[in-house]
Amino acid sequence: MTTQAPRPPLPPFTAETAVEKVRLAEDGWNGRDPAKVALAYTTNSTWRNRAEFVTGRTEIEAFLTRKWAKELDYRLIKELWAYAGNRIAVRYAYEYHDDSGNWFRAYGNENWEFDENGLMAHRHASINEHPIAEEDRKFRWPLGRRPDDHPGLSHFGF
Repeated sequence: MTTQAPRPPLPPFTAETAVEKVRLAEDGWNGRDPAKVALAYTTNSTWRNRAEFVTGRTEIEAFLTRKWAKELDYRLIKELWAYAGNRIAVRYAYEYHDDSGNWFRAYGNENWEFDENGLMAHRHASINEHPIAEEDRKFRWPLGRRPDDHPGLSHFGF
C-alpha cells in the first residue's frame, strides 16, 4: 500500500509510455537528489544493485547519498530495451569521476517492476565499469537533465 499519489505513466505500459517512464527515471537520477529520487519507489521497494541489496525508501535514499558522494559529476543515459505489462528493461551508461579526478564509464542493465500506481517495486541492476581518460568522455552536457538533442546510447554504440 502506498501513501503517495500515482506517478504516471502507469502500467500496463505501451511503447510510448515505457519510453516516457525510462526518460523520467533518467532525469531523476541526473538530478542527483536522493530524497526526490527515492519517491519514485514504493515504500518497501527491493533492489539488487551489483552485490548490494537495498529495501525501502530510507535505504534507497542512503544508498544514493553514498553513491553520489563518491561518483562526482555523474551523468547518465538510459534506453528502453523491452517492456511488457508492468515491467520495463533498460540498458544504460553513466560517467563520473572520483575525488582524485579519475574518470569512469559504467554500463548496465536494469529490470524494473512497477505497482499499479507507477511506483517501482523491484529493481534488479547489473553493472560493470572501467576507467576512461577525461578526453574519452562522451557525456558532456551541463550537470542535470540531459538535453533533448544530446545523443543517446545507440548513437555511441554503447
